[in-house]
Amino acid sequence: MKRTILAITIGLLPLLTLGQNQADKNAPPSRTDMDSAMAAMSSHHHDDAMGPHMKLTSLRAVQPGDTGRAAAIVETTRRVLEKYKDYRVALADGFQIFMPQLPQRMYHFTNYAYAREAQIRFNPEHPTSLLYEKENQGYRLIGAMFTAPAEFDEAALDRRIPLSIAQWHEHVNLCAPPAAQREDLLKPNPRFGLLGSIATQADCERAGGAFVPRLFGWMVHIYPYEPTPDKIWSVERQMQVAPAKLADDGGGMKHPGSHP
Repeated sequence: MKRTILAITIGLLPLLTLGQNQADKNAPPSRTDMDSAMAAMSSHHHDDAMGPHMKLTSLRAVQPGDTGRAAAIVETTRRVLEKYKDYRVALADGFQIFMPQLPQRMYHFTNYAYAREAQIRFNPEHPTSLLYEKENQGYRLIGAMFTAPAEFDEAALDRRIPLSIAQWHEHVNLCAPPAAQREDLLKPNPRFGLLGSIATQADCERAGGAFVPRLFGWMVHIYPYEPTPDKIWSVERQMQVAPAKLADDGGGMKHPGSHP
């Protein structure tokens, strides 16, 4: 059942957004666009993150002012997030849990109004998503995610957050399967989807799929409660967001397993 849910998430959501994304590259993100991006992040293991379906910004040399700018963003984010330690406050403020029924190592509580704002300007007081880990019957706040337009080059991203400190990422080169081959997503080594072997438009078209050059746009995680900058802006941690393993409690009930 878990594999079916994961396959549908990876394979079908991009198909729903393909027409809109291709028709208007400059349109603000829709709810479905954001869901596709969150699904992509919720379905990756770090081992796969640096493959053909993930693009990272280059890590630049530190420039004068970079450290101060990044520290100010961390301070602002930490202040803004304080009230959201109670996840119910986040829900009351318009953040919505993405796929709460799917066990995940990291849950995105997304504010779609803030996502639209991020297409126009960077506001460190309005993170696109809050990041939580499951804890007992609730959620524990661990960080936030900021987004930026897919069309941004690295210079534009650097103006938002210094690329000497943080690395943005985006999900790219997706081949969505044709309807008759969606079962391929259930195989151990799929051809289609964000975990698939197909990563070029030519190969995708030969396979009868629909090619999506990039899924939504740029994203970056920040973990402001961590003690050091490398942990605050950890690239490895933002890639480790695959669904948690389902563990059997002995009575046939399934629940999220522990983190690796």
